Amino acid sequence: MTGTPALDPFYRLVRLDETASTNDDARRLAGEGAPQGTVVWALRQSAGRGRRGRRWDSPPGNLYMSLLLRPEMPLARAGQIGFLAALAISETLATLLPGRRVACKWPNDVLIDGKKAAGLLLESEARLGDGQEGGSTDWLVLGLGVNVASHPEGVEFPATSLAAHGSGADVADVLSGIAERFAGWYGRWQAEGFAPVRQAWLARAAGIGGPVRVRFETRTEEGVFAGLDGEGALLLHKPGAAAPLRVTAGDLFFPAATEKAQ
Repeated sequence: MTGTPALDPFYRLVRLDETASTNDDARRLAGEGAPQGTVVWALRQSAGRGRRGRRWDSPPGNLYMSLLLRPEMPLARAGQIGFLAALAISETLATLLPGRRVACKWPNDVLIDGKKAAGLLLESEARLGDGQEGGSTDWLVLGLGVNVASHPEGVEFPATSLAAHGSGADVADVLSGIAERFAGWYGRWQAEGFAPVRQAWLARAAGIGGPVRVRFETRTEEGVFAGLDGEGALLLHKPGAAAPLRVTAGDLFFPAATEKAQ
């Protein structure tokens, strides 16, 4: 039985038993002029997706939601919202699983004891012709998926769920916790900028200071995860390089963990 989430007045909830994709629903609502804070929550998705169009399995019992935002800022900076969401998710999961290592994996995953428990998908549209390079943000849709009751098997990066670690958390309670924490981080980010978000995210970062592998569409780079720059790009230190490689998009792997899982 799924309860009713307790949400701040900032939010406007649209609850669905089933839909193809909550992100698609939120994008449609954005085009229709829906206000910032609109949350589309579905108990099941038939065509959920993750980054780069990957399928996101969506059986009943997990959290599938999309949040519509309209931040007044350049689109490039609005992309930092993914870090706020990762913090909100990780802080919520940490309270539900005391003693477990809950970490943020660049650019937009959350891990429990090294396995993926949540992922994010950001989609946006710019408002052009306002003098800002690349255009300012018209709307941004933040899609969240959290493995509450179950998780996929046989995936490239090992997955897990809250239930697998003994938590009996209700999906609505998970949604409430994430929404409350996200609202706090969203307000702080708008008032203080990315610096406090960056500091808090790095404190929870998986693989920081260790060897990592970043896979791009046409090549792979290896080095040491040296941190984030002031915009949120991953800094990859390569032996012999005068400066870290700045990575704005790619898939991050931890070689030791990947080899152990194989």
